Amino acid sequence: MDQKQFEVLRAEIEDYVRGPAEEFGEEIEKTHLVPRRLWEDLSSRGYLRLAAPKEYGGMGIALTRYVDLLEIFSMAHASIRMIVHVSNGIWRAIDRFATAEQRDMFVKPQVNGDIRVAFTLTEPTAGTGADIRTSVVRRGDTYFLSGEKHLITFGVNCDYWLLFARLERTIGQDGVVALMVDRNSPGVTVNSMPDSMGVRGTDHAHLIFDGTPVPIANRLGDEGQGLEVAFSGFLTPSRICVAMSCVGLARRAQELAVEHAKKRHTFGKPLASRQSIAFALAENATDIEAARQLVKYAASRFEEGDQLDTMYASMAKLNAVDMLTRVTDKALQIHGGIGYWEPNPIERIYRDARAQRFEEGTNEVQKALVSRAILTNVDQ
Repeated sequence: MDQKQFEVLRAEIEDYVRGPAEEFGEEIEKTHLVPRRLWEDLSSRGYLRLAAPKEYGGMGIALTRYVDLLEIFSMAHASIRMIVHVSNGIWRAIDRFATAEQRDMFVKPQVNGDIRVAFTLTEPTAGTGADIRTSVVRRGDTYFLSGEKHLITFGVNCDYWLLFARLERTIGQDGVVALMVDRNSPGVTVNSMPDSMGVRGTDHAHLIFDGTPVPIANRLGDEGQGLEVAFSGFLTPSRICVAMSCVGLARRAQELAVEHAKKRHTFGKPLASRQSIAFALAENATDIEAARQLVKYAASRFEEGDQLDTMYASMAKLNAVDMLTRVTDKALQIHGGIGYWEPNPIERIYRDARAQRFEEGTNEVQKALVSRAILTNVDQ
């Protein structure tokens, strides 16, 4: 895709976000459900296969360019952004360690929208990492899976869970396996989690496994490579994408704040004419642009295979999340009390923004990853 074609696509996506996506967003806010036809609409437009390789049926857009598109999608309802983000990223985690047979069974169908895959790592009784407690016992050519997962995005309405568990009686990362678990496997209890503060409509699952059989053939990579599948295959580029999602959401909040500041008059003058308001908008614009550039740099480090790409991804997310907090707070303040009430768009954005502090690891997790990198690399 040359630059001219890319610009056409970007303009098309912006028209979609400011048109049909707004209508979907209003519906989702009212019903707290993502309609099936939204998935179908996004898929038919090719928006769920932007980043995947052409040989898999995708558009082959590199991460450094894809994040520009994701910034625009992130100005829409948070559930729309979530669908685009997950669909365009989870193929990487599966593909990196997939055999040719697994690629045909899982990767290509996911890219083409024939199956949905939910990333399944987080647990209610453990941290998100090497201390996971969901376990498997191997008997012959089958693993038997037991344990719990929760906060699993799209974990209710999916076809497979890309799930991470550990071999029984192992500790640390060496015993972790990555498994493609069929949604219809026996011995699974699937519960929808209650409504969240923001990101309404996106389904999240609480899963309980009780001796669920999983074929050895559904394992990605070797035993002990599970966390490598999770982190380098999905979480590192996903953190970069979440960081750009923060930029897009902040950009929309800033647009709304500028629009309100121009049309709202107090004591005979528009708010925009008051220095305190103008300076807040200037601070927001600077914050947004600085975060955008760090995200693009992190994306370039990932594409080039930099050994510190995980650190840059965490830096980008940490910075972008804090930026989003500042920008949305000022944007809501500029709206005054009316901005706190539905259906004012800034009210929804303010709620959705808070979720970014948890997605793909908290700020504390990002700080731990960055500090570990700078303390173990003499060049930093």
